[in-house]
Amino acid sequence: NRLLCSLPSANKHKPWIETEYQGIVMENDNTVLLNPPLFALDKDAPLHYAGEICGFRVHNGPSGSGSVQFEAVVLDRSTGEGLVRSKEPLDCESQREHSFTIQAYDCGEGPDGVNSKKSHKATVHVRVNDVNEFSPVFVERRYEASVPEGRLFDRIVRVEALDADCSPQYSQICFYDIITPNVPFAIDNDGNIKNTEPLDSKRERVYTFWVTAFDCGKNRAQADAQVVVTVKPSCKPGWIGWTKRVEYTPGSGSIPLFPSLHLETCEETVWNIQATVELQTGHIGKGCDRDSYSDRSVRRLCGAVRGEVDLLPPPSPAANWTSALPTLPSSDSSLVFSFNGSNHVAVVPDSVVSALTGDHFTLQLWMRRGGANIQPAATQTRGNRKEEETIVCSTVKNDDSFSHYSLSVHGCRLSLFYWPDVSAARPVKFLWKLEQVCDSEWHHLSLSVQFPSVTLYVDGVTFDPALIHDNGAIPNPAARQRMFIGACWGENLLINANRYVGGYHGLLSGVTVRPGSVEPHSVVECLYACREGLDFGDLETLGSGMKVHVNPSQSVLVLEGDDIESFNRAVQQVTYRNSLRFATPGVRPLKLTTSLRCFNEESCLSLKQLEGYLVVLQPDAPQISLSGVGPHLARPAPEFEGSRGVPLFPELRIVCSLSHAVNTAAQGMEGGALMSDAVAHTLDGCEVQPLGEELNPEREELLVDMDVVRERGLEIINTTAYIAITGAESISVYEDVLRSVRYRLAKGSARFERRFRLSCSEMNGRYTSNELTLEVNFLHSLDSLYHPSHLLASQQQFLHPSHHAGELSGHTLPNPHRNSVVPGAATVIIMVCVGFLVVMVILGVFRIRSIHRRGEGARGGAKEGSSQWDDSALTIIINPMEVKSHLLIDQSYRFCSVLF
Repeated sequence: NRLLCSLPSANKHKPWIETEYQGIVMENDNTVLLNPPLFALDKDAPLHYAGEICGFRVHNGPSGSGSVQFEAVVLDRSTGEGLVRSKEPLDCESQREHSFTIQAYDCGEGPDGVNSKKSHKATVHVRVNDVNEFSPVFVERRYEASVPEGRLFDRIVRVEALDADCSPQYSQICFYDIITPNVPFAIDNDGNIKNTEPLDSKRERVYTFWVTAFDCGKNRAQADAQVVVTVKPSCKPGWIGWTKRVEYTPGSGSIPLFPSLHLETCEETVWNIQATVELQTGHIGKGCDRDSYSDRSVRRLCGAVRGEVDLLPPPSPAANWTSALPTLPSSDSSLVFSFNGSNHVAVVPDSVVSALTGDHFTLQLWMRRGGANIQPAATQTRGNRKEEETIVCSTVKNDDSFSHYSLSVHGCRLSLFYWPDVSAARPVKFLWKLEQVCDSEWHHLSLSVQFPSVTLYVDGVTFDPALIHDNGAIPNPAARQRMFIGACWGENLLINANRYVGGYHGLLSGVTVRPGSVEPHSVVECLYACREGLDFGDLETLGSGMKVHVNPSQSVLVLEGDDIESFNRAVQQVTYRNSLRFATPGVRPLKLTTSLRCFNEESCLSLKQLEGYLVVLQPDAPQISLSGVGPHLARPAPEFEGSRGVPLFPELRIVCSLSHAVNTAAQGMEGGALMSDAVAHTLDGCEVQPLGEELNPEREELLVDMDVVRERGLEIINTTAYIAITGAESISVYEDVLRSVRYRLAKGSARFERRFRLSCSEMNGRYTSNELTLEVNFLHSLDSLYHPSHLLASQQQFLHPSHHAGELSGHTLPNPHRNSVVPGAATVIIMVCVGFLVVMVILGVFRIRSIHRRGEGARGGAKEGSSQWDDSALTIIINPMEVKSHLLIDQSYRFCSVLF
């Protein structure tokens, strides 16, 4: 006993197992294959009991149920080999993964297991492998579909089967099969059924066939599915009622473009419809029909503040800085200038620039970048980006400083570089990113600067800028006023006149600047507003879910909805409107593009684009009638030599009327008729032109009441060749101005006749009046004819060098100057006139004597008294240079009237 107590304990070590095991078990088996294999080791081996493994204990895993379904047993106590197995059958479909912990313990120090020791707990993960125990099952037992005949479809209907197995191998459907023979259909591995040939409803109206499915374990479906395909008679989806040609009569207001149009979808379920209507009017003026009047006249009609300065005026002696610029033809009244980016530059004179002071101004222009015949120049240098293209570059003088600004484009960006004071202030740049500046289309830009506030309108729409304080390399503009259009000056401009930078490539028109307060938004909208475009009839009748969008230029209208009936009603309310009384005739191309979205995207309808055209008919031309003048105006010559001259058209009347066809059948009349209606019109120009030789500014001139012209804001050009009055105003205003036109001669410069022609127009000369010709006759007295001053003043103009002055033979003229001379032609005319007057006197005497003889009998005293004429009170008025017979008769008639 003393010896046994001194021996150490026999079971000193704990069993040892792996920390983690991965196991696999089949659904139809209960033995778990572990990796690594289950072995428990004990360092007490080969001692009996202490070195042996007596068992394994299974504990709950994370789910708390692993120990219930599994157990571990010892296969060999000496080697520690063990086995894990399930207590009951496992189901992969209900639970595929199991986790639990396992622990080994030895046999202790004796057969009674005294002083046994346990190992650490190891985690065991068991995956249940699937067995192909289930067969595919179709979601539906019967599938139905209907298709129109005569077409091939990528998918008519899709069948679907499911498999209850848990593994991808056995749960997936590997392929489908049509088990009914000799049907014109095919099915793919995804269950999509399509027809292999066009179907004919007359041959077979309904097709019925069966399909089956197989999973990847080759199990066939428990029950096959039935497919029924109905073939519908032919139906052509698309727009029905499309009219390719639409006519518009000017003055009709708004007309529906598609009054009977509707969409046929052939029973295809559609959940979104979008239709885009495009009216192409780019060839009419600058984007639409707005060419009724000139840009300046439109500004007046829109109520724009006066005082704008035209920076690109038509070339003339007074505006010669645009004479070197190439111009392009334009369908409207404006003049289009082309810039090539190098030598096409307009240098505005200093006299014009000096009137553009201040940091408040409005700059407006029409711009079109690039073009078919204009290619950008290769100005990009190595290491530098391409320079900006400058539209306007200006340095103006304020009270005691200079400010500088430049409007430029670069890519799709528009920038305004502004320097309030080139000697002190910090320059800033306003930047806009716009697609409009790089789409090669005409666009209207209005830039209102009220520094530091800047507002940009593009086609009447406001855009906000990004403000940049430019601290980069900026060329310092010299303190000198100047303005360039189409480029900016370089550093060596004084040395080389062709040294320009930032050349602009494109077209410009209507470039104006107005100093002072900025232009109101309403005026800008009116200036750009199209007089024609697309519109929608009545928004209140728009169905639920419908949307309408029209772009600012009213050339594109978009309809969107989800209901076919509502969409058809909306399409029929799309209208074309033209507010011009005299719309520009011609063709406007029209397009309708439709986009459909269906629940079945693959078989959704696809509609082709429809193309047509709108024809604007020739409007009824107005007749502008000038009357109440002439054709002769005879006045004594001294009246023309007065300070105010003689009015040429004192009783002028201007009437504008429309002649149009009327329907007389409804009035019980046969045939057609023309009806003329007097209308109130706006003229935009009248011209008075001397016929024959131009006016001699030293002897004659045309005068106009400038107070009336200035009050009405009209413009006048008064030259020796014509006098032109322009500006959009009413007929009554033009009547007042033209009635004030006077013709004045210098002293002693009276002619013997002068002819003038008057004409008026509206809408930039599109409609013109009749030409009213007036012949002015200057009546001269005999006393004035022989006055030396008159002869001396007229001799150079009316005497041929070979004609010599002489006395009238047989006549003694009351002229105190014996050396006075009378032109030879005048002598002959005077002799003829005197002879004709003698004949008239004799006829008069004979008539009086006849009357007296019949009334009172023969009375000699009366006869003698009647033959004695007192002509001291008579003033004989003649025109010595008039050789026309009608004027001689007129003068004789005037004489006889005075006589009797």
